Amino acid sequence: MTGEIGKATAYGTFLNTAAGLEKLVKRLRQAGSGAIRFCYEAGPCGYGVHRTLTRMGEDCMVVAPSMIPRKPGERQKNDQRDAASLAVLHRGGLLTAVWVPDAAHEARRDLIRARLAAVRALRAARQPLSAFLLRHQRVYPGNRTPWTKAHRGWLAGQSFAQPAQQIVLEECIPCIGSCPVAVEADDADIGEPDAQDAAGEGVGHRLLAVAPGADVKDP
Repeated sequence: MTGEIGKATAYGTFLNTAAGLEKLVKRLRQAGSGAIRFCYEAGPCGYGVHRTLTRMGEDCMVVAPSMIPRKPGERQKNDQRDAASLAVLHRGGLLTAVWVPDAAHEARRDLIRARLAAVRALRAARQPLSAFLLRHQRVYPGNRTPWTKAHRGWLAGQSFAQPAQQIVLEECIPCIGSCPVAVEADDADIGEPDAQDAAGEGVGHRLLAVAPGADVKDP
């Protein structure tokens, strides 16, 4: 969207693809000869639009959503209204940009997110089994560390007289064995973290798949 100060002109809806963005740029070039500056809110679609436009030689800003000035009552998302507002605010220099990572930084972030998700999935799988065993006074003897290979052997040796409870046990144990979990920090796998990685994602980690019976504990 573009136009005079205080106004915005809609040019239609374009696909979030390289071909769609090329069509948008061509349309805007035909509409006027002035400089074109693009902006959009940071969100789940990532930085593909920014990278495509910058490869085309266009100026593009990825905007921090939490820093966008909004009028009272404008909490509900509306694409057309939000686009018009961004155009006006961008022209007035009232938007705050986020740092756009390069492909290597984004890959490292993806790996770290996957690692954290794997750890959460494993813990979520362990909690119901722990609670189930505790309710029935099944406590791992000797105050030893749980979730090791020896602990898995102890779990495999448990049994219940009630068929329904036996089913619970037999369904919970494979869930734990099949959960992926990150178990080893290894910066060398993905390179050194950059000081500009402002999201504070932390260092990289290697992802390993835990096979049933593996001797793995939470990091």
